Amino acid sequence: MKLFNSLSLKKEEFAPLNEGRVRMYTCGPTPYNFVHIGNLRTFVFEDVLRRYLKYKGFKVTQVKNFTDVDDKTIRDSQKAKISLKEFTQKYIDEFFKDCDSLNIEKVEVYPKATEHIPEMVALIDYLLKKGVAYKSQDGVYFSIDKFKDYGRLAHIDLAGLKAGASGRILKDEYEKENVADFALWKFWDKADGDVKWPAQFGEGRPGWHVECSAMSAKHLTKMFERGFHPDKFETIDIHTGGIDLLFPHHQDEVAQTEGCVEKPFSKYWLHAEHLLVDNKKMSKSLGNFYTLRDILAKGYAPLAVRYLLLSSHYRQKMNFTFESLDAATVAVQRFNDFVLKLKEAHGSEEKKEVASAIERAKAAFESSLDDDLEMSSALASLFEFMNEINKLGIHQLSKKDAKLVDKFMKEIDSVLGILSVEEELSADVAKLIAERENARKIKNFARADELRDELKKHGIAVEDTAHGQRWKRIFS
Repeated sequence: MKLFNSLSLKKEEFAPLNEGRVRMYTCGPTPYNFVHIGNLRTFVFEDVLRRYLKYKGFKVTQVKNFTDVDDKTIRDSQKAKISLKEFTQKYIDEFFKDCDSLNIEKVEVYPKATEHIPEMVALIDYLLKKGVAYKSQDGVYFSIDKFKDYGRLAHIDLAGLKAGASGRILKDEYEKENVADFALWKFWDKADGDVKWPAQFGEGRPGWHVECSAMSAKHLTKMFERGFHPDKFETIDIHTGGIDLLFPHHQDEVAQTEGCVEKPFSKYWLHAEHLLVDNKKMSKSLGNFYTLRDILAKGYAPLAVRYLLLSSHYRQKMNFTFESLDAATVAVQRFNDFVLKLKEAHGSEEKKEVASAIERAKAAFESSLDDDLEMSSALASLFEFMNEINKLGIHQLSKKDAKLVDKFMKEIDSVLGILSVEEELSADVAKLIAERENARKIKNFARADELRDELKKHGIAVEDTAHGQRWKRIFS
């Protein structure tokens, strides 16, 4: 398995630092609003990465944080006139709803920045004592001059940008042209309201970047086990996020962490590219800004959205269109219909072609994903496999062969996550299905058609087959 490392700018063979175990940190959302489909593209990519690592037999420990204190969460909680905790919890809850809708697996740890202030204070205090951080009138800053490798992850020519540097940056987010010392800790001022914590270097709140350094070290290493022990920090295996986080956020994380522990922060850095809408940057002013709830309100199924977000290579810019979402809907329906039809296999003869087709498809799927998660070719191999089985006659498969195919599709879906879980029908829908079957039996076809239309409104399609009425969920 090879992954493209943003640090080296090349594909590298993946080998975790502890055999069989992968420690992965993924930058989660800043809960000041609903996440948009660009954020979700990154979260789906990280989910596919996690799932494929598990498919390959690795034990994964993944941390996904919530940046629940920063410039934006403070600003917007004050506008809403509610506490920071109450404000951010609302959007944390909505984030989990989106993840459930898109079949994104739960990770092992979801730390909140506000619950890790002591760890941040200890880290900052240590950087001050080492002389790589300093106090100013408005906060504690990291001195990039004291960290010789600053810019290495983001591949920034620090010398070329130094002349335009603004000295210090208090804001959490800034542009590449503003390379400068950045805030580790911001001393309290009245604009922060009641958001503040005590620290030996002055009352205030953390800067955005230091939060992830502390939380990753806390939950993936022994650095904060029974106190503060920089010497117990262990390089993690993978750090991921959107390409927009590469600079300044990830670069500043590297500086803080490595400036403290003097070891590499992460062995591999993976970044998902931007999502465009109709080939334009997503913007509310352009009317092309979408959250998941915006798309679902148009009648699209969550699994179709998931399929679209994972279907292109994560390092390529993705152009979101509703035409492409229509195509994704068809693809997801095809996958689900294929698996559903396997239940109707009633052939008596086993076909040797089935096992060989599975073997070829499995090899092609794994070969593609081993190549830096090359998803488009992986999906193509699965469509080719389904075509091959359909040509053999899916209903003519033996029960044994049908079970082999079903098992393979379920194994593949442990990575893709696009097969619909068979949910129990509501009593009302089950009653409609039974009523339609009865109408069909007594040849009341007009009533059967009325009930078919009614079931469609509930997202259920019914089909009449030689083996009786069959129902399935529809994704459009």
